[in-house]
Amino acid sequence: MPDTPRAALFSSDGTPKGDVNLDPSVFGIEPNIPVMHQVVTAQRAAARSGTASTKTRSEVRGGGRKPWRQKGLGRARHGSIRSPQWVGGGVVFGPHPRDYSQRTPKKMKKLALRSALSARASEGSIKVVETIDWAEPKTKTASSLLTAVGATRKALVVLGPTDRIAERSFRNLPQVVLTHSGQLSAYDVLWADTVLFTTDTLGSVAAGSYDVSEKDFVMEADEAGASAASEPPKGTASSRQSSEDDFAGEGEMS
Repeated sequence: MPDTPRAALFSSDGTPKGDVNLDPSVFGIEPNIPVMHQVVTAQRAAARSGTASTKTRSEVRGGGRKPWRQKGLGRARHGSIRSPQWVGGGVVFGPHPRDYSQRTPKKMKKLALRSALSARASEGSIKVVETIDWAEPKTKTASSLLTAVGATRKALVVLGPTDRIAERSFRNLPQVVLTHSGQLSAYDVLWADTVLFTTDTLGSVAAGSYDVSEKDFVMEADEAGASAASEPPKGTASSRQSSEDDFAGEGEMS
């Protein structure tokens, strides 16, 4: 992978303007495939609603009476018509509402994003457009721009907070996903065949902070956990010493 990756630069009407240099620390690293896989898996898991639910035999309505006596009829013994083997009975080990989200360290998210951007830059799939100065929102204009830059398949368009006209122009196009520079994710970059930046959003992504501290790997404790952690556990030397001091105080008072 070259030291200084480059991307094609276009005007707002699709006219080629040459190339632009990309930040090697963001668009020129060696992609870490295992980290990208883990981060994308976590993002897809967090998108699951987790509302699938089934009823056990205790939750199904009915079945409170034994269907027939235990012996003497030649039939199999049953205690309820809501047992799992009966039609309309409960479900064994069925799904129940749950949270599928996974906790991913910030360092892994940032590394996965840089790896995805670097992979797309090495393929020549990063395109940059100058300031989009369209007079009015028009889907036809946005479609023409995508055709001019070569984004004929799935495209990810990264816009800024002031690009309202461009957002309204791109939003009705199929196979086009809009996002902001601060909301860029590794999954969106890997999903798209072409990633389209503006000069402003490209600078925002390149200027993003990728510094990570040790706090990114520590689960934040709640107040109850913090207060419990501040007290010495039972059985430690400090707790035993405090107990002995209490007994000694009681003896002096008596």
